[in-house]
Amino acid sequence: MTRIISVVVAAACAAACTQTPPERQVIDDAVAAMGGAARIQGVRTIVMEGAGMNGAMGGSATPDAPPNTFKVTDYRRTLDLANGRMRLQQVRTAQFAFANATVVRQDQRLDGDLAFNVAAAAAGATQAPLQRASEAASQQRRREMLEHPVALLRAALDPAARIGNLRQEDGQPHVDITTARGDVLTLAIDPATKRPTHVAHAEYDPNWGDVIVETTFADFEEVGGLQLPKRFTTKTDRFTTADITLSRNQADVEAEDLAAPGEVRAAPLPQPPPINVTVEEVGRGIWWLAGGTHHSVVFEFADHLTLFEVPLTDARTQAVIAKAKTLVPTKPLTHAIVSHHHLDHAGGFRAAVAEGLTIITHRGNEAFFKEIASRPHTRGQDALSRNPKTPVFQLMDEGLTLKDAANEVILYKANGNIHSGLLVFAWVPRDRTLVQADFYDLNWQQHPWGDNFIENVKAQKLNPARHLPIHGRIQTHAEVLKTLAEKPKAPPAT
Repeated sequence: MTRIISVVVAAACAAACTQTPPERQVIDDAVAAMGGAARIQGVRTIVMEGAGMNGAMGGSATPDAPPNTFKVTDYRRTLDLANGRMRLQQVRTAQFAFANATVVRQDQRLDGDLAFNVAAAAAGATQAPLQRASEAASQQRRREMLEHPVALLRAALDPAARIGNLRQEDGQPHVDITTARGDVLTLAIDPATKRPTHVAHAEYDPNWGDVIVETTFADFEEVGGLQLPKRFTTKTDRFTTADITLSRNQADVEAEDLAAPGEVRAAPLPQPPPINVTVEEVGRGIWWLAGGTHHSVVFEFADHLTLFEVPLTDARTQAVIAKAKTLVPTKPLTHAIVSHHHLDHAGGFRAAVAEGLTIITHRGNEAFFKEIASRPHTRGQDALSRNPKTPVFQLMDEGLTLKDAANEVILYKANGNIHSGLLVFAWVPRDRTLVQADFYDLNWQQHPWGDNFIENVKAQKLNPARHLPIHGRIQTHAEVLKTLAEKPKAPPAT
């Protein structure tokens, strides 16, 4: 009897030891539903063709308006699963008024841990220019490759992958997959079909802080023994950044060679350009801080300095602030005027808040900037995460006059502007100087709101002698009018 009991206990222990962990069972069920382990591990290539849209994260005419979008055509995405390579080709056409190229052809590639781009070949050229992309781009594209359910399940079947943290969310089992390369993604499974419904991963955005990128799958079809989705919808935080519907799915087609050429592999990783802040005194108590693609202006008052524009990045704005403090060391820098909410012009907003500057902007931007200031930045550090402060605002509506015994600066809201409905520009009556951002740029290909710029100048009865731009170089008003007369208002018809 004792021997029989021992055999039973041993058999029970053996069964317990070989029982599949529940998180692995979720993956196994999904693998079976998608075509089986042998098919998923054996597929060499997946090629997708279709069309759809791309969206911006917060880029819009006003903070509460729908984000700007791009129509996507000629979409073709190739996954070379056998070699860990990917190519994305698409044509993006801006669906909003834009002052530069409204149609852009993209060709983005990944070879293992190396990302590079192929630019459009110039007329008469025999080869398209190649440009190595940053390490951050490589990491992002590697995760994008895993935003296909077959690619992610294939990675999950790798013995070096780790599966864990099984939980129920929204009635669906969710499981975390750590790939052999260390990427961590969450896969959700439809409890009825066992097919993946979406994949998500955490990323860091310099402006929005900690964000979740989630790609949802829909409209599965059988292709070569695999279940492949025909629709991919990607959201970054609350913003829809891509929505692609496929007209064609292919598996195991003979793919082109996507290996990175030797000159790309030999090229050094691109480095961000050095931050250079130049200073030009353009009037009594007015300095133009240039040295990059986005400039700033400093106004001197009787007992303080005010900065116009906190552009581009946290680092750029910190450098601008540091330079501004040297202009009149006896006077503190206390305020920053933010012309509008577009993040190439407000990318240093958090740095300005960390510095304790009072933010002068249109009232309609307040909620947007409060959100930017309050978002967690645990996956990356910036000035405000290192020195937390609550933003202080001085809000304006149609206009605001900043005046004391030393200077007078009048702020106006631009009316009827299709690029930014809450755009703020500055006027210095004493010097007949106009300071503006995105109202006009001599380098733009076309000027869709050039007439609106002149209308606003006339409506306020201004007679500028000189323009201090946030983009471009300083010009006289006559030069501005000449540029507007010579350049088109809209891109050429295609």
